[in-house]
Amino acid sequence: MSAPIETQSQPGFLKVSSKSSSASVAGAIAGMIKDGTEVELQAVGAGAVNQAVKAIAIARGFLSPVGIEVACIPNFADIVIDGEYRTAIRFRVLSHSVELSVSSL
Repeated sequence: MSAPIETQSQPGFLKVSSKSSSASVAGAIAGMIKDGTEVELQAVGAGAVNQAVKAIAIARGFLSPVGIEVACIPNFADIVIDGEYRTAIRFRVLSHSVELSVSSL
């Protein structure tokens, strides 16, 4: 097992739980993307991963009408929670602008 990654509070880093509102997380993602902040989500457990994926999909729906497309890169991270080693899934959310044409509206 590799060395655990310390999770620290940093701009653009969101911890998602199974109880997180996917719409609220999506709003946070969209706001940070619009501000030019890099976004990374961290989820531990199936329910949290579900909420994170839904949030990314909802954020895409918020952003694509204004010409911003997003994609995500998932990876595993070894972390420590309350002294226990856990495996988290992290989603790096990337964005790029696209030109909107009259025919695509």
